[in-house]
Amino acid sequence: MRFYTVETDGKQMPAVMHKSGKLLPINDFADMNELIEFMTAEQLKQLNALCNDEKADKLLAFGEVKLCAPIPFPKQDLICLGVNYSEHIEETKDIEDFAGKTDAVYFSKRANYAIGDGEFIPNYDFVDSLDYEAELGAVIGRDCKNVSEENALDYIFGYTVINDISARNLQFKHKQWFYGKSLDGYTAMGPCIVTADEIGDINSLRISCSVNGELRQNSSTALMITKIPQAICELSLGFTLRSGTIISTGTPGGVALGMAEPKWLKSGDEVICEVEKIGRLRNIVS
Repeated sequence: MRFYTVETDGKQMPAVMHKSGKLLPINDFADMNELIEFMTAEQLKQLNALCNDEKADKLLAFGEVKLCAPIPFPKQDLICLGVNYSEHIEETKDIEDFAGKTDAVYFSKRANYAIGDGEFIPNYDFVDSLDYEAELGAVIGRDCKNVSEENALDYIFGYTVINDISARNLQFKHKQWFYGKSLDGYTAMGPCIVTADEIGDINSLRISCSVNGELRQNSSTALMITKIPQAICELSLGFTLRSGTIISTGTPGGVALGMAEPKWLKSGDEVICEVEKIGRLRNIVS
């Protein structure tokens, strides 16, 4: 299933895609966080049946609503994997060399409000090196702790597309990456959360990013160094991952930071991040 958060008449609500291609509002839960935490297996089964019911009513066309990030207000900071593709390590080695790393690099990213498809990326006057990072996001479906790699994917609610927008000057000025990646509007997510049964092998998806039609990133999740089950297993060792936790799994090569002459994002630029079988996340720099 494909889960969305939509806004209509000034109110946000979760919705799911109906077989007709329209959206079926979900009125049993206040928001996506509540849906992920409290939806039972039986409710999920009933919802799936409704999605395939030709007589379902009160459907909404995409043109009737505003698409928000699927989780506009994350309950906790995003957990991010840094330098999780070899090509990204190679392109940034002259800035910070991770070529010899043997373990995953984890950092957190604050998102007071995650922007959705079509929303604007803020252009702050104190940021002179605005960058994009297309990433696959994994959303935890139920609390987990001390989970094995073999069972890790059982705890996933679904997957989404994330643009880990970064102010590089702030990222490196403060040594830790948190501030430069956590400004308001610097987490873009969407267009939806897709459940695992619609994706199949999560380790063979094309991931890309284009800026003004120019393909900048073009890779595959097959090239991820630390795979999602390994990350969940490691993170959950003595660390409870709550339902609704968002894990951003790292970006491939092709970011502006890695260019000999960086093409930083500027006002008016259109950024499209895409992950195969999930969708396109389009944002414009304000």
